[in-house]
Amino acid sequence: MTAFKSDFLNTLQERGFVHQCSDFEGLDALAAKGEATAYVGYDCTAPSLHIGNFLTMMMLYWLQQSGNKPITLMGGGTTMVGDPSGKDETRAMRTVAEIESNKASIRGVFAKVLRYGDGPSDAIMLDNAEWLTKLNWIEMLRDIGRHFSVNRMLTMDSVRLRLEREQEMSFIEFNYMVCQAYDFVELSRRAGCRLQMGGSDQWGNIVNGVDLGRRMGSPQLFALTTPLLTTASGDKMGKTAKGAVWLNADQFSPYDFWQYWRNVEDADVVKFLKLFTILPMSEINKLAALGGSEINEAKKVLATEATALLHGRDAANEAAETARRTFEEGALAETLPTVEIPRGELEAGVGVLAAFVKAELVASNGEARRQIKGGGLRVNDAAVTDEKMLLTPANLTPEGVVKLSLGKKRHVLLKPA
Repeated sequence: MTAFKSDFLNTLQERGFVHQCSDFEGLDALAAKGEATAYVGYDCTAPSLHIGNFLTMMMLYWLQQSGNKPITLMGGGTTMVGDPSGKDETRAMRTVAEIESNKASIRGVFAKVLRYGDGPSDAIMLDNAEWLTKLNWIEMLRDIGRHFSVNRMLTMDSVRLRLEREQEMSFIEFNYMVCQAYDFVELSRRAGCRLQMGGSDQWGNIVNGVDLGRRMGSPQLFALTTPLLTTASGDKMGKTAKGAVWLNADQFSPYDFWQYWRNVEDADVVKFLKLFTILPMSEINKLAALGGSEINEAKKVLATEATALLHGRDAANEAAETARRTFEEGALAETLPTVEIPRGELEAGVGVLAAFVKAELVASNGEARRQIKGGGLRVNDAAVTDEKMLLTPANLTPEGVVKLSLGKKRHVLLKPA
């Protein structure tokens, strides 16, 4: 392990964030002086960011903690183009109204992790629509486009992999890397930004920006990427039966977020404690020493600390207490996720398969049937054995709900409305 001069790179290396860097020595010297202004770009393709974005937000957090300045760049302009990285098809074109709505929904999450303000290391938020939408086409071709080699662009993973799979790439997508590279140069001019960070799938795009800056007379720019998130079993991280692990509470509740971390594989606990909590390494090393069933205590710490970072300490403690009462006492905690169902439907009888799909505990009736055969579904803590079972008002608990459970750890309350 390399010893760096800067707290920033030492912390990122120790906690497992570093994948590639364009110039460790130069970046280290800059960060050691507190002069490493850095940005991460976030396109507005959905109303919420997801867990992969949480990783790069943590990189910005540690940058700020080391006395350097973070920039969160909203992709109001680049979202109009669409990032082809890792995609086989052109992203759906979003209207300006959709992009603006998503942008407004996303903005609030950053202030939970970063400190914004006017100080030297306070974070700032910018939007690339401010300059990308004002570019004149001919000027862009002459001033920016002339610095790009089509031969080199065709070797970039985002393009090459699509073409190798014989999937069509639109001209607008082909221009995404030009827009992202220009963002870096523009941020260098406007805010003294010298570093762009992102996932390893963005390496080619980021290095393009470093190269464009060199050609257009910027001070030396730097690239730093983090490994793509995968679980110990090799799966892409951040997928559940409900879909993506979103960062907005209205799309993925603090309780669900807590449960996500509580249920990670044993082999991932230490890795995720380093990446998604701000616990000191001394505490993480103590938790790493736990073995056997004690690993569950480390998972609870991971769940509570990661949730506290994003949703606040009160929400994290409430989620932990809900889980404790539900799993350890067998109590029906009112703070469990709730799905409302029209009372008339319940009175007519709701099929148990449909109920579990509606509660998003399973993705389909077929999956519900497979879970029943394996003894995985429970209604009010009793195993479901008949896939034709109907839920009626007779199934309501004294609290006026029906408790649906998938295994021992996932529960949803069905509530008549």
